Amino acid sequence: EKINVEKTADFMYVLPVVVEAFEMDIIPANNIVAQIGETLILTCNSTGCASPSFSWRAQMDNPLEGTVNNHRTYSTLTMNPVNIENSHYLCTVFCGEKGEKQKSIKVEFYSFPSDPIIEISPTLVAGEPVTVTCKIPDVYPSDHLEVLLKKEEQVLLEKNFYEDASTNIETKTVTYSFNAMAEDIGKEITCVAKLPIAHMDFEPKERITSQKLDANFGPQNTIITASPGNSAMEGEPLNLTCVTESNPPPQIVWRKHLANESIQHLIENNVLSIPHARFTDSGLYICEVINLVTNKTEKATVDIVIEVAQKNTFSVFPSSAVIRGESITISCTFADVTSVQRTLKEISGGITTLETIDGTYTVDRAQLKDAGTYECISLINWESSLSIILYVKVPPQNITVLVYPSENVTEGENVTITCSTYSNPPSQMVLKKVHQEKEIVLPSVNGTFILYNVTKNDTGRYLLDVFNEVGSNVKVIEIAVVGRLKKTDQMIPLIIAFSSITAVAVPVVAVLVYVSRKAKINGSYSLVKALGLKV
Repeated sequence: EKINVEKTADFMYVLPVVVEAFEMDIIPANNIVAQIGETLILTCNSTGCASPSFSWRAQMDNPLEGTVNNHRTYSTLTMNPVNIENSHYLCTVFCGEKGEKQKSIKVEFYSFPSDPIIEISPTLVAGEPVTVTCKIPDVYPSDHLEVLLKKEEQVLLEKNFYEDASTNIETKTVTYSFNAMAEDIGKEITCVAKLPIAHMDFEPKERITSQKLDANFGPQNTIITASPGNSAMEGEPLNLTCVTESNPPPQIVWRKHLANESIQHLIENNVLSIPHARFTDSGLYICEVINLVTNKTEKATVDIVIEVAQKNTFSVFPSSAVIRGESITISCTFADVTSVQRTLKEISGGITTLETIDGTYTVDRAQLKDAGTYECISLINWESSLSIILYVKVPPQNITVLVYPSENVTEGENVTITCSTYSNPPSQMVLKKVHQEKEIVLPSVNGTFILYNVTKNDTGRYLLDVFNEVGSNVKVIEIAVVGRLKKTDQMIPLIIAFSSITAVAVPVVAVLVYVSRKAKINGSYSLVKALGLKV
């Protein structure tokens, strides 16, 4: 403690100055209890020292097995996880001229991490011996362990491990055997483990596990319940529940018999739920129950019928879009209306009333003329009507191919290939040239292909592929391109023509001169007389 003296004109003041003493401590200070395998943090604090430094050591200079973090006036030692190798720790604080201080701390360890585990073997059978085993996992120190084994309120076994000399964590076991009776089935076996260490503060110090004595049996008395019933209306929910008696709980598999005698695997659950039943959900359902312990299987079946509510229907079989030549059946049904109280009409290009048998009209071989709109009308309620459109598909046929000007052309000409066909839906056309190296595909505009300024390279075989979604046809076209005549070759015909004209023209000119002279003498002249021609 220092004293400061302050003087004024008349008085003198003495002011004490307090200097904080250099001290240190460890937190927690005492009674430190840690469970093996968990985390423990020790903190070493210093006071009265501006810049302390810290040092941690374990007993016998063993490795710390922890992490040190130094801060301004304190240091922490974190052990994660805690083990029983070190139980004493020493913290030293250095403070320059003020010297050093140190403190040690002792850590008490225990391990009591989980509840006991009960095992019962073999499978409980009345009149046969059965052994109950209780395991207490990872206990330390085991010399304080106490175990109590009960059947309901009857104590079967009490055991302590006071004489146990174990120095590490261990799993301790107690067993008890007895002859099982029929009345034991369903009774509860309880194992109580205690670790009462008075000078150590931790929880829990008591752990309890219970398990019923169960006999393995079944499956037996297996049945299927259907809600709302074995017969349900289309669109309603349907729940099938498989009920059985079995221990342990069995594996349940649902299956269904299909029309082709095959079996369809559905689900593995005791409840088969169909939110919106359909007519195709009708059939024989099988619930198979399997007890994997007793290795026994039992089955139950139920026949489900889904009823279709009467409604207005208008359908075409096999489809509303058929290929020419297929047979089709058009059926019309009105709820609460008999077959004689409805009529079927074709209204494409005019209205034609069709003759039906029980509301059904059949076309043996559909043609394109059969395509169109069909209407079914109730004769009781004329406002009730149904309509459907029938499509008849026709593959490409009656294919006509025109090549202009010809299949044999001269270099430089344009060749136009035109294709027409009869089909429904309309056909697509692709012109391909057969080539040794690759296939050349030519574009089309409305079935017309144009080869511009052909050369000898365009000579060859062309395939015209005409197709739609229901069929195809291929036409073969042979194009031959010849070369143009050379100039010398073109003059020969001209020379021959000129020579021929000259040979005829010379005699004609001579005759005309002679006739002209005669005309001058006589004033007129007959070309017939001059030539001595007989008329």
